[in-house]
Amino acid sequence: MTSMTYTVTNPTGIHARPAAFLAQACVDLSSQITIRCGEKTADGKNVLQILGLHARQGSVLEITATGGNEQASLDKVLGVLQRRLKHYKDANILKIAFFGTKDYDRLFFGELAQDKGQGAYNCEIEFFSTRLTPETAYLAKGYDAVCIFVNDECPRAAVEKLRECGVHLILLRCAGFNNVDLQAAKECGITVCRVPAYSPYAVAEHAMSILMTANRRLHKAYNKVRENNFALSGLMGTDLHNKVAGIIGTGKIGQCMASICKGYGMTVLGWDAYPNKALEEAGLLSYVSKEELFRRADLISLHAPLIMGEGGTYHLIDAAAIAMMKEDVMLVNTARGGLVDTEALIAALKQGKFHAVGLDVYEGEDANVYTDHSDDYMDNDVTARLQMFPNVVLTSHQAFFTREALQAIAAVTLENARNYNEGKPLGAAECKA
Repeated sequence: MTSMTYTVTNPTGIHARPAAFLAQACVDLSSQITIRCGEKTADGKNVLQILGLHARQGSVLEITATGGNEQASLDKVLGVLQRRLKHYKDANILKIAFFGTKDYDRLFFGELAQDKGQGAYNCEIEFFSTRLTPETAYLAKGYDAVCIFVNDECPRAAVEKLRECGVHLILLRCAGFNNVDLQAAKECGITVCRVPAYSPYAVAEHAMSILMTANRRLHKAYNKVRENNFALSGLMGTDLHNKVAGIIGTGKIGQCMASICKGYGMTVLGWDAYPNKALEEAGLLSYVSKEELFRRADLISLHAPLIMGEGGTYHLIDAAAIAMMKEDVMLVNTARGGLVDTEALIAALKQGKFHAVGLDVYEGEDANVYTDHSDDYMDNDVTARLQMFPNVVLTSHQAFFTREALQAIAAVTLENARNYNEGKPLGAAECKA
């Protein structure tokens, strides 16, 4: 255990923006960081706890690193504090209409946006529970920006309505941007920003979780035991050790999934439109053609973006691709529903092609995402048909849903807003037609 002290000199103390940078830095450290201010203690990875310290100018912080490379971790923390607690010029307030609000959105975005003044995000957020659609876009009148999520709809009609309302910035609090008509936004002079990366670990870990749930039939086992049934019939799974994993899309999430598969003792194959040779050199995976991956993999995990049009990834997994796969193959999709032809998947499930399928996303999920239909009849035909298979596990587009990911999404989204508001480069966050 190694400790240091730091005296806050910034007149505004540790407000939301430096707290967000500090938490993000601590998430990536091998050491566990604890911050004490007076009688209060915060986990360095938790932005809400850091804000709860109420560290003001003159406050003395005791910062402790435990495990890992302790001194290097403390040096990283000190560097973040010194960079992010500088004095800044005041900026105009950016008014944001926030669509599809859930309680966890209010928790993170509301806390981070509350500070105004030098060095803050300088955003004013109005939260709306309704999704953005062409019919609800009028709610953005009088706002500079809108903030939307994966289940919001922003086709040309919505974009043009936003322009009429005076909106000049669309903030996506997610990585995907296929739900926004980028060409229409370009024509309307509206900038579109996304969150290029938040927590790849969250998505990859969820992918393996639902895959193993389907493989070992944990969902069935849980229900059987609750009914006092301890028979093992219908619960047989398969070892992953010495099997072959196929990773479609080898960005940050795909790399995390590849590492998890390596930890299970699997041979890892990869396919990507833009192969990262460094991953091969590091021994993480071997790149092969899509066709070879389909033929050899026992487990296929999808982590590619959804790209429409010729040469894109729409229906990357179709009837022809499924026909190439092994019998009893396992498939997991935590990327975008449109990567898989759902009708082809259901047809193959009926034929007994798959040993296990885990779907956090699927075509036809839009009406279900983040809504409670527990008192309704099952009127979604696609969902009903997928749920009838005992070897299929569905979750509700929740792979991203960890505390670390949520605070990263909020911090990056508001940083995008701040950069736009102050005329700074948007880098990889900007989506262009």
